[in-house]
Amino acid sequence: MKIIIVGCGKVGLTLAERLNQENHDITLIDSDYTTVRTAADSLDVMAVTGNGAIYQVQMEAGIKEADLLIATTNSDELNILCCLIAKKTGNCHTIARIRNPEYSAEVNFIREELNLSLAINPELAAAHEISRLLRFPSAIKIDTFAKGRVEIVELRVDAGHKLCDIALNDLYSIVKCKILVCTVIRNGKAITPGGDFVLAAGDRIFVTAPTNVLTTLLKNLGIITHKAKRVILCGGGRVSFYLAQMLLRSGIGVQIVEQNYEKCVQLANMLPKATVIHGDATKEFLLDNEGISDC
Repeated sequence: MKIIIVGCGKVGLTLAERLNQENHDITLIDSDYTTVRTAADSLDVMAVTGNGAIYQVQMEAGIKEADLLIATTNSDELNILCCLIAKKTGNCHTIARIRNPEYSAEVNFIREELNLSLAINPELAAAHEISRLLRFPSAIKIDTFAKGRVEIVELRVDAGHKLCDIALNDLYSIVKCKILVCTVIRNGKAITPGGDFVLAAGDRIFVTAPTNVLTTLLKNLGIITHKAKRVILCGGGRVSFYLAQMLLRSGIGVQIVEQNYEKCVQLANMLPKATVIHGDATKEFLLDNEGISDC
C-alpha cells in the first residue's frame, strides 16, 4: 500500500517505522524541514516538507495514488482537515488522531459526516486498557470486540477446577450465567465444541459474553478474588479524565491529584462525582492524608 503519514511526532514516526518494515510505500509530511529530513534518512522513506492540510503539499506527496492517509499531528482540527482534503482530492482511506476530550462524545458524528475510515485516540485506548485491568485484576487474557460491548476471555482448566470434566450442556449449573464457549485449545489443536463436549484438565477455553456477564462468570468461578473500590489517579491529564469516567460508571470511587489549580477546577466541573485534590502527588503526607493505605 502507498501510505501518507502527516506529522513526524512519536506516533507518526512509530507508525512509519512499523509500516515500512511491512514493505509499505511510506511518505512523510511535516512542516519542520529538519525533523522530516532526519526521519526520512533514518527510515529510508519519502518525505515532503509543508503543511499537510494544503492541497499542493498533498499533491506533491502523491495523494492521487495513495491508498491511505494517516494524520497524527498534535492538532485534532488539523488532522481532521488533512483527512477531509485527502478524501476530496485522492478518494483514499483516512485515519485521524482525535485526542481532545471535548470531541470524544462527537467522534462518531465526525467520522461519519467527514467520511473518515477511522478516528483514533491513544489516551482513550490506554484508559480502556487500565480500566479493564482494574475490573478484571486476575492474570487472565482478555480481548475486546464489537466496539467494547463484548469481551472474550481465555481461561485454563486445571485438574480440580470447577469446570474440569463438565460437559458444556451442564455449564450453566456451574457458572450461573449465559456464556458462549467459542473455542477450546486441547493439545495444541483448536476445537469448536458442541454441547456434549466435555472439558478436561489442560484445556484452554475462550469464552465470550457482555462485560457484566464476564464479571459474574469470573466471580462464580472464584477467579476474581477482589475488585477495586477506590482509585487514586496521580495527574489530571487526558488519560486520567477518560479513566475516571470509566471507573465512575463502574461504581469505583475516584480521587484525582493534580498540581495545576485551573485544571483542578476544570476536572471538578467535568467529573462532579470524582474527588479532585489540588496538590503534588509525590508528597508522601498528601497521599497519607487522602488514605493511600486503604486505596
